[in-house]
Amino acid sequence: MAEMNPQGMPLSGNPFPMTRPELVPARRYYDETFYQAEVDHLWPHIWQMACRLEMIPEVGDWIEYSNVGKSVIVVRTRDGVKAYENHCRHRGVPIAGGSGNAHGNCARSGFICPFHGWRWNMDGENTFVYGRELFSPDLLDRNELALKPVRCETWGGCAFINHDKNAPGLRECLGPVLDRLDAHGMSNVRSEWWFATELPANWKIAMEAFMEGYHVMMTHPQLQRSVPGLYNARYGNDTGGIGLPIDPDQSVADNIASQIENLELLGSGMAGMVHAKEIEIAKELGSDTVLDKLPPTVAEAVPVWFGLVQEAITRKLRERGENVPDLNAVCVSDPVSAVEYIFPHYFLLPFFTSYASYRIRPLGPEKCLFEIWSLTHCAEGEEPEVPLEPTVLPYDSQDFPMIPRQDYSNIPIQQKGLHSEGFEFMRLSKDVEGLISNYQRIIDGYIAGEPSSKLAQATRKLGGNFDGPIVDLGF
Repeated sequence: MAEMNPQGMPLSGNPFPMTRPELVPARRYYDETFYQAEVDHLWPHIWQMACRLEMIPEVGDWIEYSNVGKSVIVVRTRDGVKAYENHCRHRGVPIAGGSGNAHGNCARSGFICPFHGWRWNMDGENTFVYGRELFSPDLLDRNELALKPVRCETWGGCAFINHDKNAPGLRECLGPVLDRLDAHGMSNVRSEWWFATELPANWKIAMEAFMEGYHVMMTHPQLQRSVPGLYNARYGNDTGGIGLPIDPDQSVADNIASQIENLELLGSGMAGMVHAKEIEIAKELGSDTVLDKLPPTVAEAVPVWFGLVQEAITRKLRERGENVPDLNAVCVSDPVSAVEYIFPHYFLLPFFTSYASYRIRPLGPEKCLFEIWSLTHCAEGEEPEVPLEPTVLPYDSQDFPMIPRQDYSNIPIQQKGLHSEGFEFMRLSKDVEGLISNYQRIIDGYIAGEPSSKLAQATRKLGGNFDGPIVDLGF
């Protein structure tokens, strides 16, 4: 008999393991067997971002979260946010929604099964069985009829769920990156809008487009052209690149104008990443009066100018009643990356005080659901109307912001390219594409049944790893 891991899978059960950290087997992105290994051995044991908390502000508010065939109800109770498996204890029919993206309030009526009318309250207790006398008493045991709880923890304005009762806690799994993002006010932001699209690509392909900035030169040329020195300094000054290396003779005024242009491009291209209110403040600091007070060299002037911008954003947004962090202070005490990846499928893109946010869910080996939120701070009483459902668009829709639209143009054709007969592996840079290798090898760890403590320790290394190197995961 084959040796088994703790999850009951043969140790040889991974058909396409990562045998070298710099090479990712192409079939991991479309093979049915590998996809099923993820469904069976990854998703049941990890923390998944299920919903934003402003979607369930009142007692009794609930929302359905579905992924890889499992539906969960997340509900705000009098004792906090809880989660339950979404099935009637009688015949298995979903008792809330069933469409995968439903929401409502159960404070008065509870959850009612649409098949036979059995009912449960927000605490998961069964409150009604139609024709109770028709059933053997032992089948109606109170504990047996209660909705099956799903582990639920909250952080960063979100509810996270985990189907594994024995998995380490959310903070133990994700580590210090949560504290750093907390310092940047992550728990205080609210959603302004929510978009979604189906991409004809594996969920991992969709995610990996956002794990490095190496693609900016070709995929987002408008950003590269605005401040070529910024990107060329990070990824190399090859003569084949777009834009010139930084010109030491460029004036301070011209360079600050380029920085403002870059902020405007980030704002129009991604909205939540750099908010319009922040750009407005930054532009006020582009005047000659401010520029004349900056150091004479570009290398000194730009950091000083950004410090002035961050101080002004902090001060002016606080004057508006927004509970924003002291940006200059937290950039020193709790630095964060341009993209922070929350394993396995959630991204946060911080810049000043606002964020873009992504969540990706598999819909099969070669299809996924990609969601985008715009998140920002709001003064009390001035919060925008909460989007309870995403605006669903075709992936090639011109209504998407420019930056994701540019990324979406690559992702489907990359999925097709992976099927090319001569393409066996993706070849990764060990220095700036390490995050792709690191999270892929953690997936292998789940499939292999590595101890949960080791997996948690490895996952913590993903925090701050955007544009980072391949690291030793300890297994």
